This record gives sequence, structure tokens and C-alpha cells, in this order.
Amino acid sequence: MQSVTDIAKAIIAREGGYVNDPTDPGGATKYGVTIHTMRRLGLDPTGDGRVTEADVQRLTRDQATDIFVEHYYRRPRIAELPEVLQPSVFDMYVNAGSNAVKVLQRLLNEMGHDLNVDGVLGPISITAAHKACGDQPELVADAYGIARRNYYYALADARPASRKYARRRDGGKGGWITRAEEFISPRFHLTEAEHRTRTATWG
Repeated sequence: MQSVTDIAKAIIAREGGYVNDPTDPGGATKYGVTIHTMRRLGLDPTGDGRVTEADVQRLTRDQATDIFVEHYYRRPRIAELPEVLQPSVFDMYVNAGSNAVKVLQRLLNEMGHDLNVDGVLGPISITAAHKACGDQPELVADAYGIARRNYYYALADARPASRKYARRRDGGKGGWITRAEEFISPRFHLTEAEHRTRTATWG
């Protein structure tokens, strides 16, 4: 298995550099770290006592890696999940916060567990994840990736401004979908035709 640092660095590579998209609720973002996260953590690289877009622009890759490992992996207890689930849940936690855990909890409930879908990884959720993985952990990882992909499609269904993240201008798979499928076995990837059918109602 990759180290958590390697996973964090791969997340940073997927997230890319500084952006400040007015349609993105995250606001100014660099390497996947939003201005809201930096304010919450009190990160002020410019040292002027305020956390602004200028501070986001100064964020380094090493700082982003440290933030992800501590606040998006260790503290949410993703480190205690089965190893096969950790990369995708970690990646989605950076991308979607506690919704990453809610997607997992809903999946585990569909598999026969009885969890509160609260977005918090407590002992009961962690134990359920280990039991579910059993003898076929890769299938559970695929199921999580598929559930994650469905979450993104549903989000874009409900919020037209977010559709550009799920579908490219040419109609192909957008970043959210290709990102989810990085953690799904190729046999479960949607074909381009299936993707276009799924997004046809978006106009």
C-alpha cells in the first residue's frame, strides 16, 4: 500500500494549483486547501494577521501535505479503515469533507449494517467497514468508488453550477467522475456513451 504521504501528494497533484472560481463554494483554493480551511486552522503565511487570498497563494505543497495527513486522514480516523478503502475515502474527504464518510456509511447500511449516517467515523462505523471488507475487500472498494461517482452525479443533478465538474464542455467525463474512477476497477468504469446518457437531462 502507498504511504499516507504518497496518497496526499497524489491528491495535491489531482487538485492542481491556485484557483478562485466564483461558482465554487470552497472559494480561493490551492492544492485542494480552501481559504475556509486555512482560516479555521489559523494559517497566515503572509503574517499580516488576516487570512486572505494572498495567504492561499503562498501555501506550499509541503504545507498542504501536512494539512491533509493531519486534518483529513488522521483526525477523521480514516487511518483506521481497511487499507483498501483508505485512498478513496481520504481523497474524497479532501474533495467533499464528511460527505465522504456519509457515502461509506450509506453503502455499509445497504450491505446490512445499521449505522447512523452522520459523517463521523466512530468505532461502530470502523468495525462495520472491516466486517464488510471480509474476503473480498477489492469489491467493497469498487462499490465505494461507484457510490462516490453516483454522489457526484446526484450533486450535479441538483446544482447546475456544479455540472462543469462532472461533465466537460465536449460532453465527456468531468474531473469529478474521472477522479472517482481512479479508485474503481476498469471493468466498472462507465463508457463514454453511458456517461452521456447519465447526463443527457442536463441539456
